[in-house]
Amino acid sequence: MKQKQSFSDRALCGSTATIVSCKAGTLAANASPFCSRRRDKACFEIAGSVVSERVDSGRSGKKADCRPPLHTREENSGPRGPEPCTGIDFASYDYLALASAPRMRQAVSRAIEAGTPIGAGGPRLLRGNCQEHERLEAEAAQFFGAERALFFDGGYAANFSVLTTLPQRGDLVVVDSLVHASIHDGTRAGRADFRISAHNDPHSVENTIRDWRAQGGMGRVWIVTESLYGMDGDFAPLEELVALAALYGAFLMLCEGHATGVYGEQGRGLAAPYAGRDNVVVIHTCGKALGATGALVTASSAVCGFIINRCRPFMYATAPSPLIAVAVREALLILQQEPERRERLEKLISFTHREMKARGLPRSSNSQIIPYIVGDNAHTNRLASAMRKRGFDVRGIRPPMVPAGTARLRISLTLNVNERDATSMLDALAEETRGYSR
Repeated sequence: MKQKQSFSDRALCGSTATIVSCKAGTLAANASPFCSRRRDKACFEIAGSVVSERVDSGRSGKKADCRPPLHTREENSGPRGPEPCTGIDFASYDYLALASAPRMRQAVSRAIEAGTPIGAGGPRLLRGNCQEHERLEAEAAQFFGAERALFFDGGYAANFSVLTTLPQRGDLVVVDSLVHASIHDGTRAGRADFRISAHNDPHSVENTIRDWRAQGGMGRVWIVTESLYGMDGDFAPLEELVALAALYGAFLMLCEGHATGVYGEQGRGLAAPYAGRDNVVVIHTCGKALGATGALVTASSAVCGFIINRCRPFMYATAPSPLIAVAVREALLILQQEPERRERLEKLISFTHREMKARGLPRSSNSQIIPYIVGDNAHTNRLASAMRKRGFDVRGIRPPMVPAGTARLRISLTLNVNERDATSMLDALAEETRGYSR
């Protein structure tokens, strides 16, 4: 087959994979149950919940709605909706308590007084490219050790944009089964073939790549994972995944949503040791530990240039607010100038896990994200409601946000609480769960 140069070696250096033209559906006949191009009815796992859909042989084919019927969702999970922010915060992603930090407010106030516009007024490729965006991207690239950074208006948008832009037809995207919904959605909406690997299992990733090659796949491979998982609080085996990417000439896309600002030197994240590599693309969300909103995609200059010229959300959406860019710049400065915030959070995390062990409460993570698995949806709702009545904002998480049968309380540790708050919350949790057999 003739080599295809639409996604050139110049645009994506560092990969040894050959790019070939591939008609839609070529790999469908022998595809695994997790292949997006299977000709007949396919079942595959999205964040642990099995759904089915009618998949035609090509991406252009019309797909049936793969969501379960509305009545089924209501029976399984019950109605859900936004709830007021009341009680002591054990639910937010504001890990370093920057969302309301005086320095953040002051930085934005100074920008407003200096005439910084609230809105960008258009896409970045038109008149929406503000100096605040460019300053943030330059400073972020330097801080995270990348050649270049691009600012998006959210983590969901960034993940979706990267996955619908970079992987091409004939490529393979291998995603961990428990990655964020934005990654699953971006993968399914993109051009490339995709398969789901077992959670945090490098052997599953490697076997998936080998099987695909054996079936005739000759494009580039993209390995996609989160560095720290937002529902289970566990860490990805990054060293092994980086080695696999090097072995198979693959690209590695890492979402650092829950790690940026909390882990790594000066809060640079868990991907910091691999920053600057041509085959590594990292997404740093700005709406969690950085206390703002938006996301930064860091990668090589070639990759970022391709995104600028091919990524539809970047090209057509109004650019993020310049004031938010100012806030994120200030957050990056705080990471560097106030290391005590990360140190205090680290102590709080260690303290809380010790106290859980002392009370006999089960724990399955070592991070600021602590899942308390309940299992039953209805009991999870009752338990979350009881905790809120006691004054603790602890939220229940149910399918489809987590796999069926693993409904849970998601306890999030932030600097909005202290050790006394954590002790009181754990005492309440122990009392509310006493005698309950999970």
